[in-house]
Amino acid sequence: MSYELLETINSPQQLRALERKELEPLAVQLRQFILESVSQTGGHLSSNLGTVELTIALHYVFNTPEDRIVWDVGHQSYPHKILTGRREQMSGLRQYGGLSGFPKRSESAFDAFGTAHSSTSISAALGMAVASRNAGINRQHIAVIGDGAMSAGMAFEAMNNAGVTPDVNLLVILNDNDMSISPPVGALNHYLARLLSGQFYAAAKNMGRAVLQHMPPVLELARRFEEHAKGMIMPATLFEEFGFNYVGPIDGHDLSALLPTLQNLRELGGLQFLHVVTKKGQGYKLAEADPVLYHGPGKFDPEVGIQKSKVPAKPTFTQIFGQWLCDMAQADERLVGITPAMREGSGLVEFEKRFPKRYFDVGIAEQHAVTFAAGIACEGQKPVVAIYSTFLQRGYDQLIHDVALQNLDVTFALDRAGLVGADGATHAGNYDIAYLRCIPNMVIATPSDENETRLLLTTCYEYLGPAAVRYPRGSGRGSDIVAKLESVQIGKAVVRRQGKRLALLVFGTLLPDAAQVADELDFTLVDMRFVKPLDEETLLDLSKNHEGFVTIEEACIMGGAGSAVTETLNAQGVLMPVLQIGLADEFIDHGDQGLLRSKAGLDASGIRASIQRRFGDDISKVNAA
Repeated sequence: MSYELLETINSPQQLRALERKELEPLAVQLRQFILESVSQTGGHLSSNLGTVELTIALHYVFNTPEDRIVWDVGHQSYPHKILTGRREQMSGLRQYGGLSGFPKRSESAFDAFGTAHSSTSISAALGMAVASRNAGINRQHIAVIGDGAMSAGMAFEAMNNAGVTPDVNLLVILNDNDMSISPPVGALNHYLARLLSGQFYAAAKNMGRAVLQHMPPVLELARRFEEHAKGMIMPATLFEEFGFNYVGPIDGHDLSALLPTLQNLRELGGLQFLHVVTKKGQGYKLAEADPVLYHGPGKFDPEVGIQKSKVPAKPTFTQIFGQWLCDMAQADERLVGITPAMREGSGLVEFEKRFPKRYFDVGIAEQHAVTFAAGIACEGQKPVVAIYSTFLQRGYDQLIHDVALQNLDVTFALDRAGLVGADGATHAGNYDIAYLRCIPNMVIATPSDENETRLLLTTCYEYLGPAAVRYPRGSGRGSDIVAKLESVQIGKAVVRRQGKRLALLVFGTLLPDAAQVADELDFTLVDMRFVKPLDEETLLDLSKNHEGFVTIEEACIMGGAGSAVTETLNAQGVLMPVLQIGLADEFIDHGDQGLLRSKAGLDASGIRASIQRRFGDDISKVNAA
């Protein structure tokens, strides 16, 4: 396809120079470019196909970057990136050294706020609006919130604050595509669905449009008719109760509706709420039919769509968890599965099918998910919270106060622990060991392979208190998996190889790389299994006949598992060198997981090099180092 028109747009200023009639052809080219680009790099597809016209309209009407646009969730911002001078860089999307898959302030002046997690846009845009007001600057602040992000409490906290904040310009655009990543849940979604399906309201909207078309001067009449129509169906809309002027719903793919509406709202200023209805996957039939499948695909041929590989793939850790959850639910009817809007990502699709009454998707509401689980545990049932490591950070207060403080029996399955690859720093699960191990009553397990994941999930599930099992994104090395639900002794490490001089203490799936170094240099290799409780007995025994320890973890060094080892040795009065290998005190950008691990020194060559730098080439002289 020719991108003759799209290739002339390298900034919103050039976009605003186009004639109105050129915007529809531009939308066609932009949508096709996104499809072809993402099919070659992988990335978020369905959500971006759905925001093409909205993005064009926003940059056409508003004076960006002087006017601020905050995209939420940020994975719907590819059209925005393309129209703001980054079209040629899309070939490096989500690759090492290339464009981020989310808005990033350091990447472009047009990225007003970084939004890789959800439901932050209204708070951020309100803060910007207050700062502009205080500085005497008259500009617009737009929060585009969609893909289920409106289900999070933070969005409503921000609107509640906005309603009592005078003299600010804040436009909230609800991009209602009836989807998050998983199908939508919750009362708010049902409320919006009822509103959209109301025949009287639809007829009233059409009549209002007819009035405007045939009697342009009578704007006040149209406005009053609109308010009357809304009042007959909902005496005070949810959003107007927060102090916003609610407009909509309007078709988010209809530029003839979007442009004049946005122009009017720009002139009105103040607190405005625009409800826009879009279709996830718009313009690509395969994505329209299955927006979940095409939410974040890898590389594929757009002509044939996503095809299943004929070669059976090794199961991912997510799939290992999903199978374990079904097996354990079959064995224990007390088990309840909980996810905050990540049914597919956390591996609960089969569990929902088999145990629908024990499956709960609470929406993008991590805080609620944790306390909800605590309430279930209070009544003697056994909740398992399937959550990404980076998302559990959002429920940290609830984890401490509502679960651990009361020593409640909640199991946390922490997916995406460690480096996550293309999603980058915002999604990396680098901090869970550090933020969990300081909490009393917590058990923290770090399985080294697929079968260990299953073993430690069972172990932590059987533990009568709060416990977390962390495992990485993607597949392991393909270890054999025992189907039986077995457990191990909590806090007991396993010596996998007996060697000399140094003991490599491994926490998690870096064990094979560490094993390669141990074999080459004749070191002892220990699969620690647990960060908390730590196997003090094994550590003390090893300290008697080894010259040093090397702790290895795919997590932050500061406060991590290695720190736990040094604290234990200090408490026991044991003086010996400890080299801590893990992630440095810096945020790590997106890129291939293997490449990122290598650059962080977490592969076999990196581990060997770190040992040599610390202890010298002659490892036998470790005590002199």
